[in-house]
Amino acid sequence: MSLEKSHPVLEVSDLSIGYFSKKESILISEGINFSIPKGELVSIVGTNGIGKSTLLRTLAYMQPALKGSISLNNKNISEYDSFQLANTLSIVLTEAPSSKNLTVLELVSLGRHPYTNWVGTLSENDKNIIQNAIDVTEIEDLTNKKCMELSDGQLQRVMIARALAQDTPLILLDEPTTHLDIYHRAYLLKLLKRLAVKKHKAILFSTHEIDLAIQVSDKMIVMTEDEVYFDEPNKLIKSGCFDTLFPSETIHFSKDLKRFVLKD
Repeated sequence: MSLEKSHPVLEVSDLSIGYFSKKESILISEGINFSIPKGELVSIVGTNGIGKSTLLRTLAYMQPALKGSISLNNKNISEYDSFQLANTLSIVLTEAPSSKNLTVLELVSLGRHPYTNWVGTLSENDKNIIQNAIDVTEIEDLTNKKCMELSDGQLQRVMIARALAQDTPLILLDEPTTHLDIYHRAYLLKLLKRLAVKKHKAILFSTHEIDLAIQVSDKMIVMTEDEVYFDEPNKLIKSGCFDTLFPSETIHFSKDLKRFVLKD
């Protein structure tokens, strides 16, 4: 396993992200470098508007990079066609699914779309993979419900199950804990950690839950105005990169407690 884990599923080199507007480019962040092997859970943290979602969309090839390279399994992402990409990465966005009238089982089954024949017929293998995704995300009791009937936390688990059914080595998630209470935030992040280890997936997620991310992440990407940091949580804490993440008059980062605390 150590040899397999050392092989990066996702490798990013000197990446600049942003948008193209007419003939000019609008830079959001630059100098981004990191790699993720199978079996690791990596979080992206930073202030609002710093570029977390833009980074995820760029990594998913939903928008072009301004500069640098993105490699999936040692192959540049630009060399993948849409079918190959759907077999290599899956993404869970903050937007609700467009077809909330689908049942949970129907929505999870859509994860097998890249593998089914032209009429979308599910094989026994497809059905087994779908059932496994349902089992590990613990949504068996929801399978016959309409997605419109679900709570935010339930819907997030369903979307993760769909990504698992897609059976890709890389899973990207944008703010998966949004609108959840503290218990369900912790539950969902622990679920992602378990999936990375037991299913041997490379999982990258953005979050505002920095304190929780420090506890569950193998590595973290910390996006600031001046630099983008990537390392193990304890090493990032020692480096002091969390100390200036937010204005100091309201909160500060406690290295002893490994979390942000209110200032007196």
